[in-house]
Amino acid sequence: MRLMADQPLEGKIAIVTGAGSPIGLGHAITLALVRAGARVAMMDINATWLEESANDVREAGGDDCVLPLVADVTDPGAVEEAVARTIAELGGLHVLFNNAGTNPRTVDITPEDRGDPAHFWDIPIAAWMRVISVNLGGPFLMARAVVSHMMAQGWGRIIGVTTSLDTMIRNAPYGPSKAGHEAFVAAMARDLEGTGVTANVLIPGGGTNTNSGGPNPQGDRSGRLEPEVMQAPAVWLASQESGASNGRRIAANFWDESLPIVQRMEKASAPVAWPQLGRTLA
Repeated sequence: MRLMADQPLEGKIAIVTGAGSPIGLGHAITLALVRAGARVAMMDINATWLEESANDVREAGGDDCVLPLVADVTDPGAVEEAVARTIAELGGLHVLFNNAGTNPRTVDITPEDRGDPAHFWDIPIAAWMRVISVNLGGPFLMARAVVSHMMAQGWGRIIGVTTSLDTMIRNAPYGPSKAGHEAFVAAMARDLEGTGVTANVLIPGGGTNTNSGGPNPQGDRSGRLEPEVMQAPAVWLASQESGASNGRRIAANFWDESLPIVQRMEKASAPVAWPQLGRTLA
């Protein structure tokens, strides 16, 4: 039996989007939240992956620790239904991880259109629209659906999974979609100030060993971060302890639990969306 001190998320209910892939960031985040005492609604569009991952989580936290929800974050009706089911079936909602993401290599388009376009004008329109819809539209729809419940209870955590600045300005449409998500988190954080609900960003801090590169990713993956790098900062961001953190971005690979929290945040975090650059550059 685990002690309460080992479960900082005891009694908390979370939604993690994009939680289906057995080797994805959402899977790792969900496991960490459950081990910390939370119950989690896992959202994904891939029913097979979702059930496999949900079974992994049940082994860690018991049969009632997880609610798998097959739902598309770009569908407003499906989003509203998923949030309503989470509140009704798990008994509340306190934390949202906007983790679902895609890129042209994983979009359901014709094989000849899939790949890494050399120039923006080579990006298939279908790929651009889908990536922007999932990576930017999805976080908006999810946050909009949960925020009234969170503000009414005076407590909530909205965490967005974005990417590094160099990726944002290098890889279209994935990079621009994640830049938009990060800017949206900055706007949310300002709107939520003083409500008891916070909005922050968590990134791995480098390339990760997931299937985001498509079903048959190429190249050497030996130097990549493992998805588990997200787990410790994810639990902290979802907890009571993070209440003073609003509008921050944390790079998980710099998160050092051996340090006191002030030094830890100095090492691993910065203002979300780089506002310091906006003040110095026209």
